[in-house]
This record gives sequence, C-alpha cells and structure tokens, in this order.
Amino acid sequence: VRANKFVHEVTGAPLEEIDVPVVGGHAGETILPLFSQVEAAKGIPAEKLKELDKRVQDAGTEVVNAKKGKGSATLSMAYAGARLGKAVLAGLSGEKGVQECAYVGSSISELPYFASKVTFGPKGVQTVHPLGPLSDHEKERLIVVKNQLQGEIEAGVQYATGNQLA
Repeated sequence: VRANKFVHEVTGAPLEEIDVPVVGGHAGETILPLFSQVEAAKGIPAEKLKELDKRVQDAGTEVVNAKKGKGSATLSMAYAGARLGKAVLAGLSGEKGVQECAYVGSSISELPYFASKVTFGPKGVQTVHPLGPLSDHEKERLIVVKNQLQGEIEAGVQYATGNQLA
C-alpha cells in the first residue's frame, strides 16, 4: 500500500495503475518492494528508487514521527489487513485470479516462510508465485532480507515449539 503511494507521489501515475509487489517479511530491512516490476516506476532514477526502498521500510516510523510519538501506523496496518482479508474471502467464495502479497509457508526460497504474490482460491492459498525478474539493487537487498528473516523465523518457530499457543 505504502509503496504504491510513494510511486504515485514521485510519478503522478494513477494509484489504481500501480501495484508494487512487496516481498520478504513484515518489518524494517525484511521489507523488499520490487519497484522494477512496476511500469510506473521504470522512469524513476536508481538513486531515487533506493530512497523509496528505504522509505517503504521505515514508513511505520515515519507515521509515528509525524504523530510526534503519540500513536502508530495502525490505520495503515488495518487497511493492509482488510485488503488481505478481502482477497482471501474473495478467493474462498470462488472469485478467480484474486492476488495479494502475503507472508505464507512457501517454497520459492530456501526459507520456510516468505511474503510474495499469492493467488487465493476456494481452498485458501492456491498459488505462491515466484519473485520474477529483479534489478541488481533488489538482488542485493534480497540477500539481506533472507539473512534477517532466517533468524526471525528460527526464533518464531522455537517460541511456538516451546509454548502452548491455544
């Protein structure tokens, strides 16, 4: 959502024509927007794309700072959650071709969980899509993303294994 907005701000392209896949994880350096896969972003200079990449990673902090520490980016998270919920429900109800980026069990990388574009269907996750072509910057960032996620996943699995969660 934020990546789309930032591309719109830089290019003026209509928001409804911008769909930046955001892959990897949920926070900080694990967030990887794939600007190279978006037609509207193709004219943005490489240095500006690096700035936008960092801005997407830090967008939650940007909101907290704008609120002078008196709140968080809860509306952004709620909107993203609503989009995901709508996509899941549409797929479950039989609507065809419903896609959204989601953090799911995955085999597109060596990690057991990874956020990428997913198609939802009547039984839930129907297809976990491959990442597709990446720019050199995105390839470099993907290494950082995977390294960070590996530790986070291991810690999460260890926690879940050692605690009764239900």
